Amino acid sequence: MQSLNEKIQKLKKDRHAVIVAHNYQMPEVQDIADYRADSLELSRIAAKTDAKVIVFCGVHFMAETASILSPDKTVIMPDKNAGCPMANMITVEDLRELKSRHPKAAVVGYVNTSAEVKTEVDICCTSTNAAKVVSSLKDAEEIIFIPDKYLADFVSKKTGRMLISWDGYCPTHVKILPEDIIRSVRLHPKAKVIAHPECRPEVIALADEALSTGKTCEYVKKSEAKEFVIATEVGLVYRLQKDNPEKKFYPASELAVCPNMKRTTLEKVLWSLEEMKDEVRVPDEIRKKAKKAIDAMLAIP
Repeated sequence: MQSLNEKIQKLKKDRHAVIVAHNYQMPEVQDIADYRADSLELSRIAAKTDAKVIVFCGVHFMAETASILSPDKTVIMPDKNAGCPMANMITVEDLRELKSRHPKAAVVGYVNTSAEVKTEVDICCTSTNAAKVVSSLKDAEEIIFIPDKYLADFVSKKTGRMLISWDGYCPTHVKILPEDIIRSVRLHPKAKVIAHPECRPEVIALADEALSTGKTCEYVKKSEAKEFVIATEVGLVYRLQKDNPEKKFYPASELAVCPNMKRTTLEKVLWSLEEMKDEVRVPDEIRKKAKKAIDAMLAIP
C-alpha cells in the first residue's frame, strides 16, 4: 500500500506540479516540498520552473503573489482558509483613504498584503529589502509604509526616514516579549540572538541581529557561533536545525506559533492535488496593477 508521501509524489508528477513551502510550515510539509523559502522567493522560484501547477503551502497573500508572477500556471492552496491576520488589517479602501490625506506620499507596501491592496502601492518590499526600498525613494516628500508598524519602526531607524505607518502587526511575532529574550540568553549565554523585523522594537533592541527568515538561514550557515536563539515563528527552527545539524537552535518563545501556517497538512496537500483545488487566481486587471509594485521592487539593484 502506498504511503501518503508516495501518493503525493506520484500525483505531483502526473499533474506536472511543484510543491513550495514557507519556512513556517509543519516539518512534514517542509520535507515533502521541492522548495522551502520565504514568501516572495517561493513565488519567484515557482515562476522559473516549467511546472504547470504550483501547490503553495503558505498563506493566502503568498498564493496570490505566485498567481501574479505566474499567470500561466494554476496555483492551488491545500487550505484556502490559511490567511494572514496582518495582511487582513488593511483594505484597499483603508489605503485609498490614507493616500487621500497624504497626496504627495510614495506608498511602500509590504508583500504581506492582498493583491487588491498592492494595486494602490507604488513599490513593494520584503522584510529583507525594506530599508533598501525606502532608501531608494530619495525624492519622496513623504512615505507611507503599510501594514506593519513594527517593520516600519525598524526601517525608520535604519534609514533615518520618518514613515507614515499603518497600525498593523503580526499577532505571532508580538507574542515574543523582551523577557523571553532575557530568559533565553540566561539559559544559553553563548547563543547569538536573531529576531525577525516584525518583532516589537524592544525585542529587536535585545537581539544581535534583526533578519528575515531567508537572511537568518544565510547568516547561521556562515556564522562561527554554535548556538542561536531564534525570535520568530517556531517553524523556522526545524529548517535551521535540519540545514545545520552541528549547531543548536532555541525558539525565543514556544508561543510564537502562526495557526494559519499550521493549517496545511500532508493530507490536505494530497487532496489539493487529487481535486486540483482550491485555486487562487488573481483577476487580470488586479494582477497587472499589483505586478507593477512588485516589478518596481525587483528593479532596485
